[in-house]
Amino acid sequence: MVEIGMRRVYEDLSGVRGTRVLVDRLWPRGVAKAEAPWDEWLKDVAPSNELRRWYGHAPEREEEFGRRYLAELDCPARGGAVARLRELTRSGPVVLLTSTKEIEHSHLPVLAGFLSRNP
Repeated sequence: MVEIGMRRVYEDLSGVRGTRVLVDRLWPRGVAKAEAPWDEWLKDVAPSNELRRWYGHAPEREEEFGRRYLAELDCPARGGAVARLRELTRSGPVVLLTSTKEIEHSHLPVLAGFLSRNP
């Protein structure tokens, strides 16, 4: 069973159990590299800049965003980052991190579902 959590990078992550993985393409504002609260940064797992801009967290585009993002995850160019994330989920709990304000309307639920269905 794959155990995947989702959190914002700006939350207190001190009590969070599992490998913390930043899955945003951009470095979060206001976070110093020396104080980064995550174990790995897999930016190649994040949606492309074009898809992210098109989506704009608009609820009416959420379903189409999910389809397009899943297609991007199947792209061979992302194979190494996706494989690494799968490897981490097989070795224990993983917490996907984002700087997005509303996790439920971000790419994290799509990515978590993808990893759960394709461990």
